[in-house]
Amino acid sequence: MAEFDDDMIEAARKAFAGPINFLKSAPTLEFLPDPEVPEIAFAGRSNVGKSSLLNALTGRNSLARTSNTPGRTQELNFFDVGDPLAFRLVDMPGYGFAKAPKDMVKKWRFLINDFLRGRQVLKRVLVLVDSRHGLKDVDHEIMEMLDKAAVSYRLVLTKADKIKPTELLKITEATATEARKRPAAHPDIMATSSEVGFGIPELRAAVIEAIG
Repeated sequence: MAEFDDDMIEAARKAFAGPINFLKSAPTLEFLPDPEVPEIAFAGRSNVGKSSLLNALTGRNSLARTSNTPGRTQELNFFDVGDPLAFRLVDMPGYGFAKAPKDMVKKWRFLINDFLRGRQVLKRVLVLVDSRHGLKDVDHEIMEMLDKAAVSYRLVLTKADKIKPTELLKITEATATEARKRPAAHPDIMATSSEVGFGIPELRAAVIEAIG
């Protein structure tokens, strides 16, 4: 598990306490905002709890739309943090949904891949993994994509309140073992729960650490 001191936790809290606003959605690369500031992106399987985590992280109830419909997020959504602007959060399209048309999945995959390879200001991708299920094949696919693009990423377990502490420890260790095999993966795994706030201060600190 990642560890941050009190000063880092407090600095991160202050960073997220200021203005945070939705900037724009980018269905294709030509709609991307100018690369002015560092960016941290969030990736994860559909229904992994990405929108809920973004809302918890930013202390907003509806910054990111939550939905029970897999594949609801079909674009890259950008959020400005700070005034003056300090950095951006990027909500990436969910992956691994079974019911989406294949051509749509292909389109999103190209969008994600091109974004990862060409975005110089992208400092880190946080790959969210449902702690109840652990890493799935589609998670390995996105990790492979990130490794090939040489984009630093960190695995973040979601919904940690839904399983027993002993099970959470097992899944954390198993995920860390997999991360150590990957060239672009951060070795420390984070466990979070947007529902009870577990791990959220540390995740904020991890974002601030990543933007350097």
